[in-house]
Amino acid sequence: MEIRHDLDSDVSTRTVVESMIRADATIDAGELYDVANALGMGDQQVRLCIKRLVAEGRFTQEGRGRKATLRATRATETSALEPDLDFVRYMYEQDRGLAPFDGSWHLVAFAVPESARRARDAMRDTILRLGGAPIQGGLYVSANAWEDRIRAAAEDLGVTDHVTTLTTTDLSIGAVTGARELAERLWPIDRIAEGHRRLLAVAEEILPALRTASRTERLTLSITLAAEFTRAVEPDPLLPPQLLPQPWVGAAARAAVAACWAELSKTEEEQPIRLFRWYSRAIEQII
Repeated sequence: MEIRHDLDSDVSTRTVVESMIRADATIDAGELYDVANALGMGDQQVRLCIKRLVAEGRFTQEGRGRKATLRATRATETSALEPDLDFVRYMYEQDRGLAPFDGSWHLVAFAVPESARRARDAMRDTILRLGGAPIQGGLYVSANAWEDRIRAAAEDLGVTDHVTTLTTTDLSIGAVTGARELAERLWPIDRIAEGHRRLLAVAEEILPALRTASRTERLTLSITLAAEFTRAVEPDPLLPPQLLPQPWVGAAARAAVAACWAELSKTEEEQPIRLFRWYSRAIEQII
């Protein structure tokens, strides 16, 4: 089995290592090297990555080379490739028409003082990660209800008194008032669609390959899929279908990914890799 270079070239060595964590928090170094080699990475590249991760306190190492065992520390409790299952469930609900746009825009404004710059930056990053689009000067908007997550983040960061949330059905930016037009102005929909087109191509290539793949090949394919899914989903604000071009390529891409997850979950009991366990949980969330 070979994976096209243009599909696997963006998978980092760190991503490969973190995705190989087993249920007992260990990594078989021999299996790690095999998968990394299949993704075009040399042994020296893997060794240097392991060395960095150990130095960062992310793993401990017992033994050397391919006979070593890596153990994730408390700082590495879950794989970096595991998206939030609540978001996964919600995006598939949107694709099925179960979470339509109700006409409400959800806004958050914050003005954290310079003395709490780190908390201010973290609050902004959280808002952007939740799909918020900046309107102006510390004011952000989402098409989805996000108040609980915004409040939880503000509380964790100790900036609750500096954060305001509100909803409105009467949003205008300049002369733009239509919901679809506002969405096109606020979010880079064309760029988001391009990421999903790439994901769709990857998933459609991977699905038939999974049916005859060996264990190493399945791991290689699953890591490629997980990395591409993360890359496509992270910048996606999960806009309701009513605010997106139809048919929306994101829905087609996610359907293809779900088919791959279902195929991978068939061998979950044979695979102690946490990533496979996540696939099984994801399928349970969306069926």
